[in-house]
Amino acid sequence: MAYKKALAAAAGMILATAAHAQAAGSNIVSLGWFRVMPNSSSDPLLVKSIGGMPVNQSQSGTGAKVKDADTVGLAFTHFFTDNVAVELVGGIPPRHKVEGAGSLSSYGEIGSVKQWSPAIVAKWYFLDADSKFRPYVGAGLNYTWFSDEKITSSAFQTKLGGPGSTSSVSADSSLNPVLNVGATYAVTKDWFVGLSVSYLPLKTTATIDTKTATGVHVVSEAKIKINPVVTFLNVGYRF
Repeated sequence: MAYKKALAAAAGMILATAAHAQAAGSNIVSLGWFRVMPNSSSDPLLVKSIGGMPVNQSQSGTGAKVKDADTVGLAFTHFFTDNVAVELVGGIPPRHKVEGAGSLSSYGEIGSVKQWSPAIVAKWYFLDADSKFRPYVGAGLNYTWFSDEKITSSAFQTKLGGPGSTSSVSADSSLNPVLNVGATYAVTKDWFVGLSVSYLPLKTTATIDTKTATGVHVVSEAKIKINPVVTFLNVGYRF
């Protein structure tokens, strides 16, 4: 009888520690793989000025598209109630290749850029706090900025400003909404695996300042819609 009582007590302790894995007050740190998949398109390249004189000449048929990228993601989630949580998410900025489109497609990769996109997302988790599988929906805000923008094609550089020309590139930053769905699965009371899918209606204006071999500045710009779908496959730890 004592043996059975000991087994029952042990089972009760195990169940107690397994419960409330994602309850009010829980904190979870997650590390994983971001796959950033732009649904990109762009307006034609617009030559804004030559030698400081406005021209505003559109280069008909030109375009650009942003390619997929992978990177490491990190997230911190705090549960305010058993169902409501807020997540801070970021990671190592992915480097996107930019390819020419339309009449620029023959150049292949024309540039590259790093994208920084930290976000804060409020989430509603379904089911009980002690459920192993918990789907959720979320919405929040993202701030995106870009760095290390550059032209990578010498042929495209020559098209922009002729032989011996150089260019500097910049892209506008922006504040954007984030829509998010996903789910977590509790492997133990403290360890989780998760998968989420997010969408960002993101656009930017890329400005190219080209200096010809004779010192004349040619300023061009392209409005680019990126609109990425982002997947995050991760492992999380509760503390």
